[in-house]
Amino acid sequence: MQQDLNRVIEQVSKEKGIDKSILISALENAMVSAAKKMFGHQRKIEAQYNPDLGEVELFEAKTVVEQVNDPALEVSLQEARDNLDPDAQVGDELLCKLDTSSFGRIAAQAAKQNIVQKVRDAEREIIYNEFKGREGQLVNGIVQRFERKNIIVNLGRTDAILPEKEQVPRERYRQSDRVRAYIVAVEMTSRGPQIILSRTHPGMLVKLFEQEVPEIYEGIVEVKGAAREPGGRAKIAVVSHDPDVDPVGACVGMKGTRVQAVVQELRGEKIDIVHWTADQAAYVCRALAPAKVSKIIIDDEEHSMEVIVPDDQLSLAIGKRGQNVRLAARLTGWKIDARSESEAEEETRRARSSLGAIPGVNDMVAELIYQAGFKSAEELAEAELETILEIEGIGPEKAETVYKSSREYVAEKKRKEEEEKAKTAAQVETGSAPTKPERRPKEVEKIETRPPSSADLSRMWHKR
Repeated sequence: MQQDLNRVIEQVSKEKGIDKSILISALENAMVSAAKKMFGHQRKIEAQYNPDLGEVELFEAKTVVEQVNDPALEVSLQEARDNLDPDAQVGDELLCKLDTSSFGRIAAQAAKQNIVQKVRDAEREIIYNEFKGREGQLVNGIVQRFERKNIIVNLGRTDAILPEKEQVPRERYRQSDRVRAYIVAVEMTSRGPQIILSRTHPGMLVKLFEQEVPEIYEGIVEVKGAAREPGGRAKIAVVSHDPDVDPVGACVGMKGTRVQAVVQELRGEKIDIVHWTADQAAYVCRALAPAKVSKIIIDDEEHSMEVIVPDDQLSLAIGKRGQNVRLAARLTGWKIDARSESEAEEETRRARSSLGAIPGVNDMVAELIYQAGFKSAEELAEAELETILEIEGIGPEKAETVYKSSREYVAEKKRKEEEEKAKTAAQVETGSAPTKPERRPKEVEKIETRPPSSADLSRMWHKR
């Protein structure tokens, strides 16, 4: 028995990865619980594992008294000195060993359940702590089963879940397929640790490049950002901390072997590798590749950029269904509005015309106002005087004049528009509104027809 219990503890400790002290504590608690069920919950029972004997010993604590009122908790002074401790004094608490041979089947079953539960809890805690430290890493697993549209993946020691929203569209798996995924989160639930995987997270792209590119793993090349539309296209920004190392070339690899390995793992997802730079305008231009940018207008307050591209480059800049500009915006963190040169020129013409229509605003002042970001007389009229005073090239006196003129001009314009609308509405109501002249069908001259004569048919034949 001695060797059996010691061997069982040793074996379970190795198989489950649980510390021996946790198993021994579980044994002791289980024996105490079973003993209290058998002898009564009011009794003070303690358990100690004896490795030499290979068993858990049970002891009952009793207080030494002159007169025993509760035999379950007290022992007389005479009995204590005779059977337990010759030097016992009144008030001492002595431990009496209990006989466990009388344990019944129910008590033994309760002890077993307690031990199994404690071992399971300890195992869950170990798995949780192990995977909690692996958040943001890649793991390999085998598809175990399907629950609704979620995939349960066996990671060896435990199962993980690959939710539907974290799966790449058009990727299909069957039972026993191998799958590589990114650990998004590890949560402890009532059913144990829940490990949530993802194949759509941008972090998976970064980790795959880290595995394929030694320069990234060693810290020579740093990944500055990544953006993905899973299954379609992705962009990753890299920078080199060594002037002799080209970050884009390092990620592409000889004949594209490194980037192709990542593309293959992501089932054909196209990847753009962007050379990161601290110059945000240049960074946005690179992120919009393969489109070439003509001009960029930056709005720091709105954290946005208006990107002007040649007319033939607009479709490239925007991409299929806006994919390219959307990924560039996610990668750089800037709001990006891509427009063609002709569209921008038309807007500029309209803006200058609108601003130039304000009384007292000449072409030069209109240009200064336009360069300050105002694109219409209405926008200028809604601005505060302090904002107009900040426009470079316009003095305080001129700014006040422009402020008043723009408001008066826009108010008068709105008044005329409302009058015109009211006039049109009144004409429609009274029936005097001008209407389009009624179109009459064009008369077609009637041509009398008759069946061809024999002479006619003869002429037609000879003509042929």
